[in-house]
Amino acid sequence: MAKAKASLSNVRNIRQSTGLNQSVFWSKFGVTQSAGSRYESDRSLPAPLKLLMQAWLDKVIDDEMLAKLAAKVAKAG
Repeated sequence: MAKAKASLSNVRNIRQSTGLNQSVFWSKFGVTQSAGSRYESDRSLPAPLKLLMQAWLDKVIDDEMLAKLAAKVAKAG
């Protein structure tokens, strides 16, 4: 039987469940606090962010991997 995927339907609830503020939570995904606030106010997530968050929710990647990806993106940028 397939494992049920966690839902991205309410990203505010996801963030709040971690106990992190917007700045800390969204920075994990390379997103500013202000953009994260807009996503929490029902603005659509861009497809790459949606994929990244879904992989994190499904525990395909963890916080350590997110940090490594963020470092690579920052270095490439």
